[in-house]
Amino acid sequence: MIFRIRNIALLTFMGLLLASQLVLAQGSLLKMAQHHYDNLAYAKAIEAYEVALKKNGLNSDESTTARIQLADSYYKIKDTQNAERVYRELLSSGTELTGSNALVYLTYAQVLASNGNYRESQEMYEKYTNVSGNDPRGTAFSKLYNDVSVLSRNEACYKIDYLSINTTASDFSPSYFRNGLVFVSNRSSNFGVKRVFEWNQTPFLDLFYLEDIAALGTTPTASLGGSSSADKIDKKSAKMKGMAGADEYTPASANDSRTIGSYGVSSSSVGFGYGGKPETDAERFSGSINTKYHEGPTAFFKDGQRVIFTRNNFINGKAQKSSDGINKLKLYIANAEKDGWGDVQELPFNSNDYSCGHPSLSPDESILFFASDMPGGYGGTDIYASRLENGNWTSPVNLGPKVNSKGNEMFPTVDDKGNLYFSSEGLPGLGGLDIFFIQMNGTNTQGRAINLGTPVNSNKDDFGMVTDGLRKSGYFSSNRKRGGDDDDIYKFERQCELKEGCDLIVAVYDAETKMPLDNANLTYSDESGELNEAVTDADGIVLLSNLAENSEFTIKASKEGYKDNTISILTENCDNEPSRVEIPLSLDIDENAIGMDGIPINKRKGMPGYIPPTCVIRGRVLMKGSEVPIPGALVSLKNDCDGSTQTAFSDEKGNFEFTATDGCDYYIEATRDNLASQSARITQLNCELGDREELIYMFGNGDIVKIENIYFDYGKYNIRKDAREGLDRLVTLMREYPGMRIELSSHTDSRSPADFNLTLSENRARETAEYLFKRGISRNRVEYKGYGETKILNGCVDGVKCSEEQHQLNRRSEFEILQMY
Repeated sequence: MIFRIRNIALLTFMGLLLASQLVLAQGSLLKMAQHHYDNLAYAKAIEAYEVALKKNGLNSDESTTARIQLADSYYKIKDTQNAERVYRELLSSGTELTGSNALVYLTYAQVLASNGNYRESQEMYEKYTNVSGNDPRGTAFSKLYNDVSVLSRNEACYKIDYLSINTTASDFSPSYFRNGLVFVSNRSSNFGVKRVFEWNQTPFLDLFYLEDIAALGTTPTASLGGSSSADKIDKKSAKMKGMAGADEYTPASANDSRTIGSYGVSSSSVGFGYGGKPETDAERFSGSINTKYHEGPTAFFKDGQRVIFTRNNFINGKAQKSSDGINKLKLYIANAEKDGWGDVQELPFNSNDYSCGHPSLSPDESILFFASDMPGGYGGTDIYASRLENGNWTSPVNLGPKVNSKGNEMFPTVDDKGNLYFSSEGLPGLGGLDIFFIQMNGTNTQGRAINLGTPVNSNKDDFGMVTDGLRKSGYFSSNRKRGGDDDDIYKFERQCELKEGCDLIVAVYDAETKMPLDNANLTYSDESGELNEAVTDADGIVLLSNLAENSEFTIKASKEGYKDNTISILTENCDNEPSRVEIPLSLDIDENAIGMDGIPINKRKGMPGYIPPTCVIRGRVLMKGSEVPIPGALVSLKNDCDGSTQTAFSDEKGNFEFTATDGCDYYIEATRDNLASQSARITQLNCELGDREELIYMFGNGDIVKIENIYFDYGKYNIRKDAREGLDRLVTLMREYPGMRIELSSHTDSRSPADFNLTLSENRARETAEYLFKRGISRNRVEYKGYGETKILNGCVDGVKCSEEQHQLNRRSEFEILQMY
């Protein structure tokens, strides 16, 4: 017995020892991962975090922190597929993020967009807006993602070619030098000791030189940057026209949105018909410029005797770090000498504590544009300009909010008219870095920054454009083929006139029911008087494209049976996404209007001088759920025959009363501060049946209202035609109460597996919300969630036998009022 006790004690002790060793091992892994993360060695941090998270024993806070930093590490090396996976795991557990962690929603939205998931990205941007409150990126990107096809209007104008100098490494940011191109690459080097960048374990960047542009070979690509038939791989087609990255060759892969000081990243995907060796060789640029650290991009003076280039903080054989231990980027200038480049000097506005890079010179070479994360900017990295005066570079000037955002702007280049091209992840775009254009007068911006759209931009990184003053041809960089560190250089040619201007979404709807009007006719003109025509679609929407900026337009909407309505709008401060305007139309009712029975309303009984009888419509205003009477509610009764409206206040018992005319249709509703009601419709009041009784229910914050007559086919989530009536009433309600925010919820019965029911209800809730969004309800007013079988009303859970009617009670759609103001 003593032996058995001792063995049990020994086994218990060993178990405790193993458990403590496991905890210590996990603690050690987390410390190691945190160490790599803090030291910007993200590739190594990923390995440690992945191992730590696969072991059991982390508490909730440790697990959340580890997942956030793992996802961020993937994002930093721009493996967006894995970043999306980890973010999805993090948020699917129901984790709510606040404070500094709320930035996760923003990063996740950027990751989703870079992976082409615009609808989910839009939802995450809206969630970020709700928690951040004052960051314009959430609203701007969410607005664009209502319809990204607006960025595809010039798609047919461009011919895009893949260059023969590219490799499976990173090749990007070309600049003109003499008759050739100098570009940046981290292709393998046969010189000296192989060194790698700790950020992502890839070779450091060097400058390469193609002496004669005429030696370049090209491969034609599809309209969105596509490929030859040998390059095709299977990929799901895009649902939305103009979705960049929806071409036949773009694999689901990593992305490498660049920040100052971090360029190439490890490639997650190679091959796909593209050779690893360049078909056209380029030589390494001058050894006096290339070092063991990062070099590039560059800007050459026209005489070829001077160059300004980017390099890590390394000169005269010495490297220096910032106060927080990071080797930043600096701008250097060098002079051409007999045997290469010499007299390398750094520019005076450099600092050990912030980065400066990505130089570009104005046509007269008096202004240097560059990117920097120096203090006092608008976001991460901004575009700055410095003037060359009396041989000295002046203090840099920030180009301001028309160019710079709360995100990162970088890779500025200037055409021969002095206009600026730059890349941004903070201005609304297709994902990753997008290329923008803005007219300049010296260092002053003119007009607005314009997203170049597809096929120049994609949902991956697009940057480093060089072109002429008319943007007829040139080169740019993108990692759209394979993602990862596979940046490639493309040639483009523009073959038609560009469509640039303001886009306007016009929504036409019934002024009373608030429902969209299809096939409504629009005529519109500017000050010139030239008339244009358009017709609304099934959702009452029409997109007017390429309207002249800073012009006043007159728009008239008309539809049979309705009175015409004309509005004026000034197209100013156009964004990269369309603005929206609504035009309500009222029914055109006259004395001889024909009723549903085919008889004029004023002679409904077929008798000369007939005066229709009247009767009473009375009722009560009650609080939904509790049915407590609501006194002092303003009740309105609108007569659809003549357009007149009667109003009355409910008494202390909630009672109201009106006199109404036989044969007419009526709308009745109640209003009171911070409460809402669903209007009731009375069709062809029949006074022969006596007085009419109506109950009006009101609801406020926290109330849950069932949406009647919402039906779905079994196992499906598309909105059926017979379900639209109930949703249309909700659209009307939300138009009547513009200060109301709701949560839509969808519920199932218990007769399928719980995980199936949860997914099904989530899809149904999302489709229900999309129905509202398409009818003009703002996305920031609606949250939605599927609850599956988790909120059964009547005990009909698994294992309980219930009738079909009892199960039907649980298959419901509801909305909860989150806010009334």
